[in-house]
Amino acid sequence: MLKNGENMKQIERKLQIGVMGSAGDVRYSKAAEQAAYRLGQQVAVAGAILFFGAEKDVDSLSTAACRGAKSKGGLTVGVTYDKGKGIVQRDADIIIPCGLVRGGGRELVLSLACDSIICISGGSGTLTEIAVAYQADIPVVGLRGYGGCTDEYVGRYIDSRKRMKVIEANSPEEAVKLAVREGRRYRKYFEKG
Repeated sequence: MLKNGENMKQIERKLQIGVMGSAGDVRYSKAAEQAAYRLGQQVAVAGAILFFGAEKDVDSLSTAACRGAKSKGGLTVGVTYDKGKGIVQRDADIIIPCGLVRGGGRELVLSLACDSIICISGGSGTLTEIAVAYQADIPVVGLRGYGGCTDEYVGRYIDSRKRMKVIEANSPEEAVKLAVREGRRYRKYFEKG
C-alpha cells in the first residue's frame, strides 16, 4: 500500500542480479567457489536480489553465490529445470521450477529474469546464459581469472553485431559494483513509461 504522498514512480523495486557459473561436473577450483561465495555476499550487501541456477544433483558456483548471499541476509531466487522444487541449495528463499530441460530452457528463464548478470568460469550452460543476455541487451559482467567461457569472452563481443561487450571485472567487489551500475542503466532504459 502506498504511503501518503507516494506514487508508483517513487517506489523502486530491488535490482535482480544473476550469478552464473560452472556446475560441479565441470570441476571448478576452490578459489572459484570462494569468489562465487563473495559475489553472493556482495550482491546481498548491495541490497539486490540474487538470482541463481538452482541445481538438483550437483553443487555449482551459482549455489555457492546463494550461500554467500544468505550469509549476509540477502534474498535469493533459484531457477531450476524440470518441475520439482527439490534442489541442492536448501536455504534458498524462492525456487522457480521452469518446467523446462537443462540445456537451454532453464538458462533462458534465468537470464531474462535478471537486470544484469555476473559470470564466473562456466561451461556450456553459462555460455547459453551469456548468449541469452546478449540477445536481450542485459548487461553481462565477467569475473576474470577463473577460466571457462567467462575468461574466453570477457572484454569481447559475443558476435559481429557488437551489441555490448562482456564487461571485465577483476574482483567480486568490482563485479557487483559494475553489475549494479549496469543493471540500473538497463532498467532505466527498458522500464520507461
